[in-house]
Amino acid sequence: MSDLNGLLEPGSLVRHPDQPDWGIGQVQSNIGDRITVNFREVGKVVIDGSRVSLLPVFDE
Repeated sequence: MSDLNGLLEPGSLVRHPDQPDWGIGQVQSNIGDRITVNFREVGKVVIDGSRVSLLPVFDE
């Protein structure tokens, strides 16, 4: 999907493009296409980076 997913590091802030109600999440790990993100509203979620392009958040 997005080459930006490969740039996400632990601590990066992101939003899920299809789940805006999840709020902002913090990347916990990014290994291969598996990105683990801890979202404020739903907790820890493992995202398939080959299917979802997470949106970086720079203004929090």
